Parts: sequence; structure tokens; C-alpha cells
Amino acid sequence: MGDAGLIPAPIRVAALYQFTRFDDPHSLQPALIAACEDAGVKGTLLLAREGINGTIAGPAEGLAAVLAHIRTLPECTDLDVKFSEAPAMPFGKLKVRVKREIVTMGEPDIDPRLSVGTYVDAQDWNALIADPETLVIDTRNDYEVAIGTFAGAVDPATPSFRDFPAWFRDNREALLAGKKKVAMFCTGGIRCEKSTSFLRAEGVEEVFHLKGGILKYLEQVPEEQSLWQGECFVFDERVSLGHGLAQGTHTRCQPCGRPYPAGGACPVCGPDA
Repeated sequence: MGDAGLIPAPIRVAALYQFTRFDDPHSLQPALIAACEDAGVKGTLLLAREGINGTIAGPAEGLAAVLAHIRTLPECTDLDVKFSEAPAMPFGKLKVRVKREIVTMGEPDIDPRLSVGTYVDAQDWNALIADPETLVIDTRNDYEVAIGTFAGAVDPATPSFRDFPAWFRDNREALLAGKKKVAMFCTGGIRCEKSTSFLRAEGVEEVFHLKGGILKYLEQVPEEQSLWQGECFVFDERVSLGHGLAQGTHTRCQPCGRPYPAGGACPVCGPDA
């Protein structure tokens, strides 16, 4: 019997990061590229002196091989990984780049290895953010927040994560008025590693962040119990995900990259984009 009637296995997607210390990230680049190419894995990986970050996709066995390779890198044994699936390869090519930061905040003294907020599991997140004494902040970019966020969360309306420190410093007094705790969240958790470390450096003591980010929450919390509203933007061709990490309903504007509902119009470029 031939394979004509078989349904292709879905592509597995892994969002990953690890804050560690790479003395020479450039030296890690060739072997990492080779591991991905040999395994048929595509996507983007960023290397910096502070660690590794990225989202990659491929067949399950190939993805497992690449993750095994990454876990051999210094202090990457406990690599943080969130898995999801895609009906087709969500990346057009492989990019492995060396950068100054694996997530750009522009605060050189912030080191998540030394100080971060308290991790909160997805199952405990609702109780924390429902507490009236908790200030909830969405640390993502404005175009991400526009298609989905948690009920009651503050939107910094920042176009880049680099803008977050100035936004907090400018609005700190008003934000913290009457609040005893600060809870922050992002897509997969990496931006909150830096944002919670930053707030602690700014003297805020009770700081919390969603462990595994929105992706873990959407995976583990049933929709009927969820406080999430809308969809979660992801940096690949799927564009957005919903509860259960199901494919979302958004598309991306080719000229500007902004997400918008399929069949609608880009909020920036309009219907003729």
C-alpha cells in the first residue's frame, strides 16, 4: 500500500531560551547551524554572551536532536522550552545570529541569573491577577497586545521592549499607587526574566511573573476558566494562537508586519496593503 492516503505529521515548534554565560557565542554558531540543517529544522536562534533565545520548528525527531545539542552548551541542561504544533513549516529559512542581547532591553546591569521575580504557575495565575492589590503589566509590544491580553492588564503601549524601562520610570508613581504586588507576563517568559529583574533593581520587592508565559497558560488552562482575552501573537507564519495553542485567526501585513484579523484590514497600512 502506498502513502497517498496518509496525513502528514504536524510540524513541532519549540520556543526556547536560557540565560547563561557564553564567553564566545560566535564559536557556538557553526555547530548550531550544522545541527539544525542536518535535522531539517528552521526558525531563528539568537546567541549572545547572556545566553540563547529563539523559536525553531521541524519534524519531532529533528527538533529533539537540535534541543539535545543546545542542552550540551554551558549551563543549558535545564533549557526552558514551550512546544506547540503547526500544520506546515512556519518558517521560510534558518537564522542563527549573534547579538548583543538575546532579548533587547538596553539595561546592561540587569542580569536575570542573579535576581528575578517569583515564578507563578499557569494554574495559580488567575488568583494572583484577580487580587485588587496586584498591578498586572503586559510587557509585550503594542501590536502584540492589540490582538489579545489578560483582563485588566496594563498596556504600556511600547513599540519595542527597549522602551519598557523608560515607560516604567516615567509612570512608576501612578502605576504602583495602592498596589502591593506587580505581576508581569509575556509570550514565552523571556521578556519577564528581564522586566522582573529590572523592577527588583528599581526597588520593587513583590514582583511575580507567569512561568512559561502566555503559551504555557493557553496550553494548560481550560478556556472556560481562562482570563485571557483574544489571541496570542507569535513570531512565525502562524501569526497567532488561541486556547489549547490552536491556530489563530490573524494574518500579517506584508509591508509592515502588523497582525490583523483574516479578512480585515491592516490597522497601519489599510485595506490596500
